[in-house]
Amino acid sequence: MDLLLIASAALAFAIGGIFMKLSVGLSRLGPSVWLFLCFAAGAICQTLALRRSDLGVAYLFVLGLEAVLAFVFGVWFFREACSLTKIAGVAAVVIGILLLHADHF
Repeated sequence: MDLLLIASAALAFAIGGIFMKLSVGLSRLGPSVWLFLCFAAGAICQTLALRRSDLGVAYLFVLGLEAVLAFVFGVWFFREACSLTKIAGVAAVVIGILLLHADHF
């Protein structure tokens, strides 16, 4: 599996999520354009990664990593709440990603 492309896809989607929030429901042009560009870049990276990867495993890896990054970015950039329960949920996602790739290690 091409981890660099998969990680790049997740990062592009998570950054797109930042612009999604900044677009205020697509009412601000600049962030709206950037969110579409980020999502397109993420889709390109994920599509290229899927040439050599299992669909289910690679897709879930991208979604899981994107979710973790979105949580971190939300806390970091937008000062969203970070409780022990939320951290446990993020840890569960990370464990799920690791379990999906256990046979690749």
